[in-house]
Amino acid sequence: MIQDLHAHTYYSFCGSDTPESVVETAIAGGIQLLGITDHNYGIGNARLDVYKSDAISADAEYGRTLKRYYDHMQLVKEKYADRIRVLCGIEIATIDQRKLPLPPNTDVSFFDFCLLEHVDCLNESITHGDLFAFAKRCGCPTGVAHTDMFAFIRAIGADPLTYFSKMAENHIFWEMNVNLDTIHHGREHPYMLDFFSNPEQQDIIRRSGVCLSVGFDGHRVKDYKPQRIADYC
Repeated sequence: MIQDLHAHTYYSFCGSDTPESVVETAIAGGIQLLGITDHNYGIGNARLDVYKSDAISADAEYGRTLKRYYDHMQLVKEKYADRIRVLCGIEIATIDQRKLPLPPNTDVSFFDFCLLEHVDCLNESITHGDLFAFAKRCGCPTGVAHTDMFAFIRAIGADPLTYFSKMAENHIFWEMNVNLDTIHHGREHPYMLDFFSNPEQQDIIRRSGVCLSVGFDGHRVKDYKPQRIADYC
């Protein structure tokens, strides 16, 4: 299956396009499964001026904003159901800065899945290096976004095969982020390039049974490269 499980719309402050235009671009590129994963702080704070102001405290709840986003994505799913499968995801920031992290007790369990970022920032992440506890707190299928998991596992002193096996048991997947666009200044993730050229790492992943996903991390439809997605899938 040609899948892209990491896409942003105008619900993310760094995104610029409607969910509908993102889906239509994916369809035109032959994508069969698309996961829309806007940032929690973009969805939750809704307006950039509110996010940048002190009008809402850093530990405020999101209220109805997540529900509004989810409802919109359900309409998008239904609209394109005969042409592509769309999942409603959310990318969760875990770094403890300003209003970035998911507020405590905010319910995201109703999402199709979530992507976690910053889990490797051991001194700054609200996960405190415990991926499994935070994934359980999320309550929905969980993936780790744009993170060098082998480096992270070394940093916490764990064995890669054992750790990835535990991820598989807990239904946590690892994303291969294949972005190549203007918002990321044409940079590619070294961990992704290393993995696809590293038979030893690939063998560990196969033996562990952990699932991998491919995500373009798109923020502008004009930059989208569906053939790149297809090649890495």
